Amino acid sequence: MNTRNAMLLAAAASLFALSTATLAADKDHADQEKCFGVAKAGQNDCASKSGSHACAGQSKKDNDPGDFKFVAKGTCKTMGGMLAAPKK
Repeated sequence: MNTRNAMLLAAAASLFALSTATLAADKDHADQEKCFGVAKAGQNDCASKSGSHACAGQSKKDNDPGDFKFVAKGTCKTMGGMLAAPKK
């Protein structure tokens, strides 16, 4: 197997693993909803809608409306959060 084929195979395997992980994550949150504006600094569940960071746990301030945390369905608004990020 030459280097090019090995690189293509590795890239395809990475894409498969990423898609499988995404499906598993969606399944894990079936009874939850994204709640924007309630995550404490460093406790967000994914990337910021504003683009200030690209991953979970990287929020810099409490209750940033661009960051979300998964919460039990039906509890977001009672916590003072929003079900969608604010428009830019």
